Amino acid sequence: MVESDGLQDVVFEKPSAEDGSDIWALIRACAPLDENSMYCNLIQCDHFADTCILARRGDALVGWISGYVLPDAPDTLFVWQVAVSPEARGLGLGGRMLDQLLSRDDLAAVRKLQTTITRDNGASWGLFRSLAERHGGALSDEPHFRKDDHFDGAHATEHLVTIRFPASVTRAA
Repeated sequence: MVESDGLQDVVFEKPSAEDGSDIWALIRACAPLDENSMYCNLIQCDHFADTCILARRGDALVGWISGYVLPDAPDTLFVWQVAVSPEARGLGLGGRMLDQLLSRDDLAAVRKLQTTITRDNGASWGLFRSLAERHGGALSDEPHFRKDDHFDGAHATEHLVTIRFPASVTRAA
């Protein structure tokens, strides 16, 4: 799907294995995002294309969301990572990618979205609060991966954010 209101001809797509290295490069350009290995990004594209999305403007990759449906909760999409290139920030691209992703037939059974966010990541809190508001969802959070228990004090606590969508909501993009 193509949109062109401030993001000049952005195309949203499912990734393919050939996109793995470009996604890896995008994430590296989006500090302070945690970098995974290029192989990890390749596997995400190859095995989880139905639950991931990328955004292109021309030949440039400007956005990426990786996610997967929880194996023990088929109604829950876990969003692993959201990356928006510096030149596309502030234009609502993250929200558009989430809306496009949630509108897929592949995710019709999703009624909850989860992600983890550190307290100081204002951009991510804003993104997911806005998503909940747009879709009439209820957002809650609680500490999940704790600084001292899980990160040996080297990383801030990650809060598990859960958005419960109303059963009646049709998430059309």
